[in-house]
Amino acid sequence: MFKGSNVALITPFKDNNLDEENYIKLINFHLENNTDGIVPAGTTGESPTLSHKEHQKVIELCIKETRGKIPVIAGTGSNSTEEAVELTKHAEKAGANGALIVTPYYNKPTQEGLYQHYRSINDNTSLPIIIYNIPSRCVIDMSVDTMARLFELKNIAGVKDATGDLNRLDQTLKKLGPEFIQLTGEDGLALQFNKRGGVGIISVTANIAPKLCSDMQKYSKSKK
Repeated sequence: MFKGSNVALITPFKDNNLDEENYIKLINFHLENNTDGIVPAGTTGESPTLSHKEHQKVIELCIKETRGKIPVIAGTGSNSTEEAVELTKHAEKAGANGALIVTPYYNKPTQEGLYQHYRSINDNTSLPIIIYNIPSRCVIDMSVDTMARLFELKNIAGVKDATGDLNRLDQTLKKLGPEFIQLTGEDGLALQFNKRGGVGIISVTANIAPKLCSDMQKYSKSKK
C-alpha cells in the first residue's frame, strides 16, 4: 500500500502565511520526479506549530493537487488524543489515503497509554494508520509487543521507524510478519533498511532530491 520514497513535505510560509503558490509548486515537483507518496503536515512540515486551520489547509491542498496520482499520508498526530482523532477525521473526509500519527510527545505515556491512544484513533477512522515511532524526539519508545497488539486492530497498517536501530526492524518483522508495513524515518539507513526487509522511507532528503531518493528505493528493492 505505502512503499518506496515518500516525502515528509515541508510547509513553505511567506509573510507569516502559508505560501500556497510555492506549496503547490513543491507538490508538482514531486509528481514530476517520481516520488511515491507525499506526507503533508507531518513534523517536518512543522505540524506542532501550525494552527488547526493551516493544518487542514495543507492537507486539503495536497490532496487536491495530487489528484489521486500518488498516495497522500496525512500527518495527524498530537500528544492530545482528542486532537489527533479530530485531525484524522478531517484528513479522511478530505480524501487522504492514510494517516501518519506520531507517538504522544512530552507526555511520556506508558505502553498501555500508547495502546489506548492509538486504539481511540483507530476506532474513529477507516484510514490506514502508520505509527510514527521516534524516541529521540518524543521521549517514548513504542515496544514491538505494543505494536503487535495494535496490529490486531483494523486500521493499524505499519510504522515509520525512526529509532535508528536496524535490529528493531528485524524484531518487528519476526513478530508481526511482512504484512506490517515498515518504513524508515532515517535517510542514512534507507538502503540497509530495505535490504533487511523494509519497504521504503518517509524521507526528509526527498524534499531536495526526490528523483535520487526514488531511484535509490527502486534499486535497493531490486537487489534484495
